[in-house]
Parts: sequence; structure tokens; C-alpha cells
Amino acid sequence: MDATPLQLIERICQTVIPLVAIVGLGYVYARRSHTDMSVANRINMDLFCPALIFSVMSAKSFDLIAHLDLAIGALLVVLGSGLLVWPLCRVIGVAPKTFVPPMMFNNSGNLGIPLVVLAFGEYALPAAVVMFLVENLLHFTVGAYIMDHRTHPMALLRNPMILATGLGLVWSLLELPLPMIVATPIDMLGKIAIPLMLFSLGVRMTSIDFSNWKPGLWGSIIAPLSGLLIAVPATWLLGLDKEQSAYLILFGALPPAVLNYMVSERYNQEPQQVASIVLISNMASLAIIPLTLAFVL
Repeated sequence: MDATPLQLIERICQTVIPLVAIVGLGYVYARRSHTDMSVANRINMDLFCPALIFSVMSAKSFDLIAHLDLAIGALLVVLGSGLLVWPLCRVIGVAPKTFVPPMMFNNSGNLGIPLVVLAFGEYALPAAVVMFLVENLLHFTVGAYIMDHRTHPMALLRNPMILATGLGLVWSLLELPLPMIVATPIDMLGKIAIPLMLFSLGVRMTSIDFSNWKPGLWGSIIAPLSGLLIAVPATWLLGLDKEQSAYLILFGALPPAVLNYMVSERYNQEPQQVASIVLISNMASLAIIPLTLAFVL
């Protein structure tokens, strides 16, 4: 992975600029024309993302055991970030239910997956999906419990992404064949997910204001810092190789997921403050992510 400074800068630009371009396109388009992404987002969460998850996990190249340590690392980063941040909420003056979930649940889907693939190549996609699966599963279990202690566990079984994860695991572990006539449309649907996530993020940014800038500013600092404080020692603790260490460190530096805003709206948990945290943190990641890439590449 050694490279000259010029090659390193070129690689970082090749990784970050396509993401910024699609997000920016979504932002510009939505500024010029009223854009309601609610239906597209629901289809993406219910169909395209599950298709991506199943497509990757059912592929012959997906080795669950090979990514087990990485999955444990992602688990430590998500839960460890929450434990680090929770005591700080009183100091910052923000409710834990408002501030802790965005610090725990990062943008491993619409930013993390394309970022890892662009930085390390298509062969890194299974690793990116593993980290996304861990974060997403925790978001719909631990995250749901944080927001509402009355969340029923059976509701999880109706979540398409969790269903796709379970089915993909079965397919992978049993090494079941998947006919091309079935695999091809699933793969095509899955490829819609990432660019649609990025475009949707750009559209979402047009509806967020800066009236709650203080929590957003704190979040832009604490989100990557708390993630890295867990990710870096976790690479040593788990004995990850150089590439997996790079994946986990990059995972730890990711900003909060847009889904945090959607969840806060659903539970009426100060959505405007959460929106500010998500927006400002994602804007700050334009500086943080290149620095992290420079460190791990």
C-alpha cells in the first residue's frame, strides 16, 4: 500500500470527489426543484439495500469467518463510542437520546461502503458490508431500545435488511448455488442502493438549517474522535492485519448516518438538533476523511 505523496493525494481525490459530486448533485437538484425523496428512500431501505446485502453475502467470494474479527471490531466501535459519549452529554447540555445515537451509528452505508470500495477496490466490498451490517443491526436493536425501551424484539424480524442479512448468512454458510437468472437482477438492484443513498443525502441537506449549530459542532468533533479512540486500540486487541485495520480505522472516522435524523423524527426526539449534528458532522468529514485516508493508505 506504499505510495508517493502525489499518488496518495490522487487516490484520496479519486475516493472522495465522486462521493462529494453525487451528494452535491442531489443538493443542487433539490435546491432548483422541489424533491420528495421519501418514496425513493423507503424503496431503497426495503428493496435496494437488502438486495445489495444479499448479493454480497451470498457471493462465493464472501467469507464470513474471514471477516469475523472485523465484525467484532465494528461492534466495539459502535458500542464503545456510545459508552464514551454518554457522560459528555451533561457537559454539552444535550439529551443523551438526542446526542448518543448519532455518535454511535455512523454513515457506514451511503458513505462508508462507497468510500471503502473506491479507496481499496471491489475486493473490499464484503468487508465494508460486514461493518455496515453490524452498525445497521445495532441501530435497529440497541438504537431502537435507546429511543424507546418498549420496542418489541419481534418487530426486528419484519425489517427487510435484517431479513436479507439472515438469508445471506444462510446462503453463505451452506454455500448454496444461486442461478444467474436470479443473481443478476438482485445484483442490479443492489447497485442502485449506493448512488441513491448519496443523492438522497444531498437532497436531505437542503432541509436542514443551522439554528442548532452548537450540538452539530460538538458532534463533528466527538463523532470521529470517539470512533477512532475505540478503533485504533481495537485493531491491536483483535490482531487485525494491515488492510482490515485500515477498514476499521476508516469506519471509526465516519460521520453520523442520515438515518439518525429519520429515526429522531419518528420518535419526536429533537429532530432539528439531530439534523444539525448530522449535517455539520458530514460537512466536517470532508476534511476528516481525507486525513484518515492519508493515514491508512
